[in-house]
Amino acid sequence: MYAYGVGHASEGVSLLVRMGPHRILLDCGLTDTDALIANRNQPPADLVLCTHAHPDHARGLLALHQAFPKLPIYASEVTAQLLPLNWPTSDLPQNHYFCQALPLRSPVEFRPGLGAQLYPAGHLPGASAILLSYAGRERNYSVLYTGDFLLSNSRLVEGLHLEELRGLGPDVLILEGSYGTVRMAHRRSQENQLAERINAAIAQRRSVLLPVSALGLGQEMLMLLRSHHHFTGRDIDIWVDESVAVGCDAYLELLPQLPSSVQNFAKHQPLFWDERVRPRVRRLARNQRGVVGRSPCIVITEERDSLAEFCSGDTGPWLVLFPEHPGYHSALDEVNVQASVVVESYLLAEHCDGPGTTQLIHNLRPQHVIFVHGSPAYLADLTNLDELRNRYQLHLPAAGMGVELPIGETFMQPEVTEAHYEGELVEQESVVTITLPNAISLSSRWHNFADTGLVVARWQGEELVLRGLSQRELLSQGSERDMPVDVDCCGRCVHYRGQRCWNSASPLFGFKVTPDGYCPVFEPVNLPISSGQNPDSEDNER
Repeated sequence: MYAYGVGHASEGVSLLVRMGPHRILLDCGLTDTDALIANRNQPPADLVLCTHAHPDHARGLLALHQAFPKLPIYASEVTAQLLPLNWPTSDLPQNHYFCQALPLRSPVEFRPGLGAQLYPAGHLPGASAILLSYAGRERNYSVLYTGDFLLSNSRLVEGLHLEELRGLGPDVLILEGSYGTVRMAHRRSQENQLAERINAAIAQRRSVLLPVSALGLGQEMLMLLRSHHHFTGRDIDIWVDESVAVGCDAYLELLPQLPSSVQNFAKHQPLFWDERVRPRVRRLARNQRGVVGRSPCIVITEERDSLAEFCSGDTGPWLVLFPEHPGYHSALDEVNVQASVVVESYLLAEHCDGPGTTQLIHNLRPQHVIFVHGSPAYLADLTNLDELRNRYQLHLPAAGMGVELPIGETFMQPEVTEAHYEGELVEQESVVTITLPNAISLSSRWHNFADTGLVVARWQGEELVLRGLSQRELLSQGSERDMPVDVDCCGRCVHYRGQRCWNSASPLFGFKVTPDGYCPVFEPVNLPISSGQNPDSEDNER
């Protein structure tokens, strides 16, 4: 296998796999396709397979098609219809689909001995895991490439069904590891937490600005706001910027192929556009950006660099919520907005978490496992797991790197970077001092961890877990201390400790919440919170 791009940063994903005499290009999300089209007399592959329509997996396909018009490109039917959204300014004729559609769950033979079968992968409508099979002279070989996948159901896409893949037994598994070994809360819990935050902001007469990806998260966000109990029947406007609206229109054309629950919803009311049913969903023209927000509303946009167009002086106040991308440095502190604008982040997982990733691997039991798509540090965490290292041959390629995949041969797992750091601790009368080696600061994650020089600690079973305290959390704690005594909010609730809700009757129980949040089971404290740290807090700063 040769990696043109592995999705470590913004380069995109594109992998060349050789099976016998055949060359198969898996995805083409490269921002720079020069390496693929350098030789105009020789295409880089015999055929191309695309897992889904997100830019980091598909944006290079048009340039590849224009350079080699006869090179066959395949994807699922839904992906083939969504692909043109990657090139909105191109001169492609209407309904011009250079990508050929393949059926789901049905084997297809491209050439004698070379075939493929597609399985729904969750993540995005049309996203597919691809099983390649090759009948050699001495034995058969198979490769499974997941693309981006999600086991959990989202609002508009059913998750990948493990039972469909169990027992396939591919020789090689190429899969994403976007979230490394991190364990995520259930998808519905993440949605509820986000809805609570938006609901609290609207209750405080704030407008909410949601920068999202135009395809996928934008539609998921709109469906969440349309169907969550916090917003149904609410007298509020939801404005959808043009690029996200185009993605919504594409989803409407795919309605018969969306989950049955979504189709049932659409039988009773329009899926997206409706100005009669509350909350009202409306398209936002560019010349309206500086006007909406004079009264509390919600705006969904793809624009991340033009926030000032929305948050003008005579609108707001605003809450801007950015999606988190685990494993990468947060850009929140680099956002330049006026003082009245609050900027925060949220997590709505679009990829499989660590336990789900290892579960898929164990169900497939391949000989080789190749990790792509994610921060190098998070992917390295997966390759350092003993439960994987002791059973499989693990590979972590970089862009421009080839990987040899001997099948059925004895393989010695190469040494990996040590992920454990030994230190010392000294217990004194009033403090405990923990000393770790300087080598720990060489990790790319150290910048986030050591941002303020403060850490919080909590017990997790018999283990003590440390994490860095960010500047934004410090500011949040400062706002907590100054919370007015007459406001019914989390910061004045008797169950609010250590920035978390500890009321078992609350839907936010156990989750980290902001001081100005609110839930229906709010119980006020008897006395104002002192300026010092709450002695009941489970997080103790060192």
